[in-house]
Amino acid sequence: MPVFNQSRSRIIRLIFLVAFIIIIAQLFYLQIVSGEYSKLAMNQAVFPKIVYPERGIIYDRKGKAILNNTIMYDLMVTPAEVKNFDTLSFCRMMEIDTAQFNARIRDAIIRNKAIRPSVFEDLLTPQMQARFEENSWRYPGFALVERPVRTYPYNVAAHILGYINEADPKDIERSGNFYRQGDYIGKSGLEATYEKILMGQRGVQYMIKDNHNRLVGRYKEGILDTGAIAGRGLRTHLDIELQQLAEKLMTNKVGAVVAIDPKTGGILAMTSGPTFNPNELTGPDKNKNYSGLVLDVAGPLLNRAIKGQYPPGSTFKPLGALVALDEGVITPSYGFPCPGRYTLCGHGKPACTHSGGGHAANLRLSIANSCNSYYAHVYRLAVDNPKYGNVKNGYEKWKEYMNAFGLGTRLGIDLPSEDKANIPDTAAYNREYRGAWNSCTNLTLGIGQDRMTATPLQLANAMCIIANKGYYYTPHFVQKIDDETEDDSVFLNRYRRKHEVLTHISDEAYQSVIDGMQDVVTMGTARIAMIPGIDVCAKTGTAQNSRIIDGKKLDLPNNSMFVCFAPKENPRIAIAVAVENAGFGATWGGPIARILMEKYLNDTIQEKSKADVERIANTNLMPVYLKRLQFIEDSTRARRWFDTYKDSTYLKKYLSFQKNVNNKTPSKRKNTPADEKKNMSAAVLPDEKQFRRNINQSVS
Repeated sequence: MPVFNQSRSRIIRLIFLVAFIIIIAQLFYLQIVSGEYSKLAMNQAVFPKIVYPERGIIYDRKGKAILNNTIMYDLMVTPAEVKNFDTLSFCRMMEIDTAQFNARIRDAIIRNKAIRPSVFEDLLTPQMQARFEENSWRYPGFALVERPVRTYPYNVAAHILGYINEADPKDIERSGNFYRQGDYIGKSGLEATYEKILMGQRGVQYMIKDNHNRLVGRYKEGILDTGAIAGRGLRTHLDIELQQLAEKLMTNKVGAVVAIDPKTGGILAMTSGPTFNPNELTGPDKNKNYSGLVLDVAGPLLNRAIKGQYPPGSTFKPLGALVALDEGVITPSYGFPCPGRYTLCGHGKPACTHSGGGHAANLRLSIANSCNSYYAHVYRLAVDNPKYGNVKNGYEKWKEYMNAFGLGTRLGIDLPSEDKANIPDTAAYNREYRGAWNSCTNLTLGIGQDRMTATPLQLANAMCIIANKGYYYTPHFVQKIDDETEDDSVFLNRYRRKHEVLTHISDEAYQSVIDGMQDVVTMGTARIAMIPGIDVCAKTGTAQNSRIIDGKKLDLPNNSMFVCFAPKENPRIAIAVAVENAGFGATWGGPIARILMEKYLNDTIQEKSKADVERIANTNLMPVYLKRLQFIEDSTRARRWFDTYKDSTYLKKYLSFQKNVNNKTPSKRKNTPADEKKNMSAAVLPDEKQFRRNINQSVS
């Protein structure tokens, strides 16, 4: 063989040898080092079944489970395993169309990759679950996973307990990918605040799949499985019977009720009206129900107890009295004329609902009779106090007192999204009046109006401060955590700390105000709140309010405000009630508070109160303007739908309503497309005059 052929032969052999070595090395890496084939084989033969833990149970103060768990099933999909698939029969079974099927598969791949299980349909109905179990072998890539879901045995406390839902991409990102697609997370209420306590820890069961995609047993007898760890329970101060009663009393009313134990800061009951059954936000219809609640202009999802901002009206007067007493600008014997109007600022405002000779001859009588003139003047004395040099400095000192009482600041309740309401600072008045203002400018702050607002929670907490003569504990629900550890102190220590914010005010000053608040019940404006054998201290309030509707200011019936605590000695409960557009504080707020105090203190209510419960619960005080606002919202949404999709299905009923409201006789001529277009471009709102006429009839 020639020399050059021998050289070429060696080169060819060397090339084959190198290629063979590379192939062997690659096979060794894939099969031994990387284990990728092992993973692929595992994915084909083994299904990692997520075991979701039971969330912690929430109990009331007597140990009753007010939030529990039940089992439902999620349908999971692993897109990479969806092969040889009868899509049409699957869609018929799941009651969806093929477009929805394809969209969900794409979404699962985008959100969680093709090889990982994702939720295809959460919380199946029992009927759908049974249908799938019978036919699961026909649908490779799909499997059922147990899901503990919440159940609310008492059907109350929706705003307190909150709800859970699947973690969205933002939740997952905020958690640093601790949560995965398919995990549930607390979205509101105690569920959100105490998520780390309630959530537990997920587990995994590795299940063997046969060639028909059926789960036939544990992989390696379960030695690789990890068990789910249930979340821990919460023991609350909530009295579920009191909560049920409060929600019944607030049926068909807009407002809120808050009841607190002054000695601990524990919240005994909190309701916001209108409310909803918390079971509506669990189970297969939860998303549909949530959408309906969101679209309701009455705001059933809004917790008005911590987010409703109300002028406190005359319920503020005990606080104003304590400030003036502590500043030394009045004494308990200080009196002031109560002729029906305050005239020292030249405009005869504010007027007094209650007036007459001797109505404000001293502090105690001024509280009992709720004299506006007295408290407008007391406010002016406090902010014009000469020792502060000018009204602006005096006002800042007055504002410090308000913040110490918990007004204009977030108290730190263990619920998310608490509002601080408003105690305006000097900058707000400087902007509005260009620095040229005095105590006459905002004297109605002395009667709880002007720019002052407070939440019902803040008003109840202020009553705790008066009842305790200067201190309070931050209002909260959770008393302790099951199996509590040192790490749990981050949740609870702040609620066990005593805040001695106004203990420097003398006991004599507190006693004068407390005596006056007792007189409110025994001889003043809140005799409706008397309870046999119990000394009740209270203050009524009636706050004016208005609303802008259709670009016009509409004066509405007054808000009914009421605050109280009892018993006078060693108080055990403090309550604030706000009922929107309901009139005097004693008309609705007083009876509601009395019934709740009686129930809590006596563990029962008298026959008179039982009759009042039914009367109050069956009285509809929903503001009449809500129908107008709902129509505006719905018709505007229908118009946007038409503009976007050229679909007049939703819009037509509003056009028909427009004709009926305006008493127009329908034309016999059939509408042409041009007519329809003209109608749809017109306003779709009911007649303004008719609406205002309905409002006025309701108010009168």
